[in-house]
Amino acid sequence: MDTFAAVERALRTAAPHTLLDVVTAALGEHYGAQRVELRLADHSMRSLQIVGTVPFTTDPVPVHGSPQGRAFGAQEAVVSDDPAARAVEVHLPVTVRGDRMGVLSVTMPEDGFTQAVLPELLHICEALGHEIVVADRDTDLYVLARRAARFTLAAEMQWQLLPGRSCARPEFSLGAQLEPAYAIFGDNYDWSASADHLTLAITNGMGEGMEAALLTNLAVNALRNARRAGLDLAGQATLADQAVYAQYQGRAHVSVLLLRFDLETGAVEAVDAGSPRLWRLRDRTVEPIPFDEQLPLGMFEDTVYVPQHFTVRPGDRLLFGSDGVYDAVSPAGEHYGDRALARALTATTLLPPTQVPGAVLRELAGYHGQSPLDDDALVVCLDWYGRTEAAASE
Repeated sequence: MDTFAAVERALRTAAPHTLLDVVTAALGEHYGAQRVELRLADHSMRSLQIVGTVPFTTDPVPVHGSPQGRAFGAQEAVVSDDPAARAVEVHLPVTVRGDRMGVLSVTMPEDGFTQAVLPELLHICEALGHEIVVADRDTDLYVLARRAARFTLAAEMQWQLLPGRSCARPEFSLGAQLEPAYAIFGDNYDWSASADHLTLAITNGMGEGMEAALLTNLAVNALRNARRAGLDLAGQATLADQAVYAQYQGRAHVSVLLLRFDLETGAVEAVDAGSPRLWRLRDRTVEPIPFDEQLPLGMFEDTVYVPQHFTVRPGDRLLFGSDGVYDAVSPAGEHYGDRALARALTATTLLPPTQVPGAVLRELAGYHGQSPLDDDALVVCLDWYGRTEAAASE
């Protein structure tokens, strides 16, 4: 642990763009590392992009079918032997509070590696992940490394809104994914967890390109402003509705599914104001959770929103999807939400919630056929564990 403390101190005092250099030097000094490589997951979650000075110049490593990808997906160390070089390559997940960021690969001499060093290396990766989050405020190095292609301006604006791609607490774990990742229209998601509640919003601004990005930015920030002001769920929807109407006078609107989970009891309050929908997997049975549909945000002045209620139980899996998911049509003309979505959700039972959105979107791409999706496809998966005495004390 003395080694870990020394590395952690070095990371905290390093310039934001030198974090990998600091880790490389420390791993070389304390563990005899011969080579260190940091890769971050791209926004489509299909590849791991190397952190380097010039973006898009080094071949990515696929998330599926590579040792690095196995470490990223399983969230555990993967060790690969290279007898010819008398070396061992260790691939370690870099994750912060459940948000999977990437993989650190360390090549060590064969005679210098033991399983006992893995916990120390994982601690160093955790510290590195935290420092990358902080460093993102001051450098574009890690932001660029997450990109497999250039963003449109609209996509840049939308991604800056997102809280992350996954989040884990003792009471729940969730993951989310947007597709197409590099040319987003109006779909977005947001979450915030406090000591006793989780608030989750799935939004879909009408239109495309910059118009959709500006509209969604307004709505999401209005919802955040209302939440941070202490308004209840209906009040959050009302304030955001007023903000959108004041700007667009009914010419544009935002669909939103807004939920607030009580971490102690599993009681859920929901406001359904538009197109995002919810399905529940319980005891291997998938069923949609219906709500009374209310008007999207900004459609009319002074809309009154009424929350509805339901309860989640430990073991429940919730799947949230935008209309780009459930309204996608197969070559035979059947909507994905009619039957195929339930099959896909059942088939992913053994996957953690962080991997479910990607699995559903890959299945959706095959279902849709050769032509690209003509709308954003957004999937959020939430596994509910409930609060135990241990969870309540954290």
